[in-house]
Amino acid sequence: MSERLRPGDTAPAFTLPDADGKSVSLADHAGRKVIVYFYPAAMTPGCTKQACDFTDNLRLLADAGYDVVGISPDKSEKLARFREKEELGITLLGDPEKEVLTAYGAFGEKTMYGRTVTGVIRSTVIVDAEGKVERALYNVRATGHVAKLIRDLGL
Repeated sequence: MSERLRPGDTAPAFTLPDADGKSVSLADHAGRKVIVYFYPAAMTPGCTKQACDFTDNLRLLADAGYDVVGISPDKSEKLARFREKEELGITLLGDPEKEVLTAYGAFGEKTMYGRTVTGVIRSTVIVDAEGKVERALYNVRATGHVAKLIRDLGL
């Protein structure tokens, strides 16, 4: 099982392809806070709800100094279809090798429908402007998570 991050840890650096196949790095967001959220699969009901919730609150988050990046094991082509179909405004990155998911503690054993499986652990990590973990939330719910996050951040 991958190690979970804690507040104060240095956020693992990454460079991954976005929905258009362009490389996006955590370093591209230096000087801004970044909400990096990890989800199991594009175009599934829970992941769609969560992505739409982030998109609906993108202005509020951006005005408070937060960028939003969603990472899943999907390839760029699927991310592009997801973005277009749902009219998403957030940055979607693909991690088919699951290296970044693992580095952030968002891939490993989890319980699903009473069984232990290995997969993506729905997680959100908030990285501060200096690249340190401000909050690391694991096993979050797809529905209501964004609203709770906004409340917890005092926005």
